[in-house]
Amino acid sequence: MGRIGAGELILLLVIALVIFGPSKLPDIGKAIGKGLREFKNATRGLSDEVDDATSTGKNE
Repeated sequence: MGRIGAGELILLLVIALVIFGPSKLPDIGKAIGKGLREFKNATRGLSDEVDDATSTGKNE
């Protein structure tokens, strides 16, 4: 449980196509990609800060 199979993915894409129409799907995809990229960059920065904090804490 928790994994999306091929059937479920196709069903979600068909539902999105019906709801939003073919002209809006590229814009939605770009927005989702941009949001995921920003989230990835934010978590990378956060993990770098945690690593820095733990390494300076061990040196003291």
